[in-house]
Amino acid sequence: MKKILSNINSPADLSHLSQGELPQLAKELREFIINIVATKEGHLGASLGVVELTIALHYVFNTPEDLLIWDVGHQAYVHKILTGRRDDFHTNRQIGGLSGFPKKDESVYDSFGVGHASTSISAALGMAIASQLHGDFEKYHIAVIGDASIASGMAFEGLNHAGVTNANLLVILNDNAIGIDPSVGALKQYLTHVKKGTQKQDNIFEALNFDYSGPIDGHDIHKIISELERLKTVKGPKFLHVITTKGKGLRQAEEDQVKYHAPGKFDAETGDLITKSTSNQPPKYQDVFGHTLVELAKENKNIVGITPAMPTGSSLKYMMEQIPERAFDVGIAEQHAVTLAAGMATQGLIPFCNIYSTFLQRAYDQIIHDVALQKLPVIFCLDRAGLVGEDGATHHGVFDLSYLRCIPNLIIFAPRNEMELRNMMYTVQLGLEQPIAIRYPRGKGITINWKQPFEKIKLGTGVQLKQGNNIAVLSIGTISKNAEEAIKKIENNVAFAHYDMRFVKPLDEALLHQIFEKYNYIITLEDNAIAGGFGSAILEFASENNYNNPIKLLGIPDTFIEHGSIDELQESVGLDAENLRLVFNSFL
Repeated sequence: MKKILSNINSPADLSHLSQGELPQLAKELREFIINIVATKEGHLGASLGVVELTIALHYVFNTPEDLLIWDVGHQAYVHKILTGRRDDFHTNRQIGGLSGFPKKDESVYDSFGVGHASTSISAALGMAIASQLHGDFEKYHIAVIGDASIASGMAFEGLNHAGVTNANLLVILNDNAIGIDPSVGALKQYLTHVKKGTQKQDNIFEALNFDYSGPIDGHDIHKIISELERLKTVKGPKFLHVITTKGKGLRQAEEDQVKYHAPGKFDAETGDLITKSTSNQPPKYQDVFGHTLVELAKENKNIVGITPAMPTGSSLKYMMEQIPERAFDVGIAEQHAVTLAAGMATQGLIPFCNIYSTFLQRAYDQIIHDVALQKLPVIFCLDRAGLVGEDGATHHGVFDLSYLRCIPNLIIFAPRNEMELRNMMYTVQLGLEQPIAIRYPRGKGITINWKQPFEKIKLGTGVQLKQGNNIAVLSIGTISKNAEEAIKKIENNVAFAHYDMRFVKPLDEALLHQIFEKYNYIITLEDNAIAGGFGSAILEFASENNYNNPIKLLGIPDTFIEHGSIDELQESVGLDAENLRLVFNSFL
């Protein structure tokens, strides 16, 4: 049988295929994705689940004139391959290569940039209203929302508005009952009943004034095409419920959908994971958090854990396994997670609210209004702070120091290593009178001694790591390791003192007075945006206290950083040890 995929360079080429040839194309697409992701890594299960749906959408609709939005964006690999990026797909998520998510400046077929969940309905409705205002009543606007994104409050805000319009909007629910972890909540139960035909209540989507159809088999390409063609004739907002299997076509990915969401490298022939030796490997920061939380929670009955749909990624899964009644996965609902924690704090509980740095941005008002304004002792554990690697600009946690530092009543701490993370988690559960944000990176640091006793950290204090006589390097968080390596490589490093300030708020002002009075030059270092971050706090301190020491700020420049390995990205912004050595050396 001749190959089909090699001749598909744009959606227009699909029109030359008969419907009978499309299942063969679906088979080739799955093989193509499996073979590349097996060696290059990336998100696997979500895109395997929407192969037939993606083909059908581009077969029925006239993209890019008809606008198609993917939500969450890691479902869009098939879309990318069919829209002229097949030959470049091997560069996916690599520095200088394709983004792992739809991106407006990458392709005209990517009508909206995505990376965070639940944005598609609002964006597609905005586009549909714009089309009407421009007098275009023929253009279709399609939002594919899946991987549990429908459960987010923002998705319902979009549905609620769309239901009172006559917009030419089609919402397709890719219902696979799982995000990165299994879906949770009453809506998941509702959709399960709908699929099984046991739902007795009114249809929630029809109640919101959508023309509802489904559920249909998302792997029956002929059925999907037939239904899409019918829906093209229906006016106003429409809702198509499609049932798919995440990881479809790879047995292991279907059976272990959590692990094969983004499995790393695996054998393309067998599907088996290629395991790396973990002997003598330091633990990941997320696992240090997860195990430490369980350890503390077993001693302190008031501790609770909260995560918005990331129990595996955050390692709250360990508490969910051992103390399930005090560990809560609230779904893709960051705003709810924060205010839920606030409510718990008013009643004497000690909430550890674990949210990736990039996703906490989605709950900014709740941090200010519901937590900090009321001075509630919520403990925010910000995973994936700093540069996170291949997920790119939508996922880097490089803004948290800046967007949190301006909030009154909020303590901000960044551990230098895993032991500091453990000690701060121990310290805060002893009793706080205000909220705190603890930010730590993706990945591994040092090998730690789990039996080492906890030590209480005095809030608002920094520590000196190295003595020097002329230049003070002030670092915050785990980027201090790069500074240490850089200083060691400098021949005359006796000039350099190195301080781990640990707290961005409150600053250790007593220590800073000593530093500014002793050293001629000050260098600040952070893996956060320079604008408004740790270095800015040091500049403000110097200004307020009339110090005129020259100060050099090092961190993330005022631009969005794209995707690549963390080492590559640190080098690109000058935060790797060698580039730091050159900068430090220039002060001698």
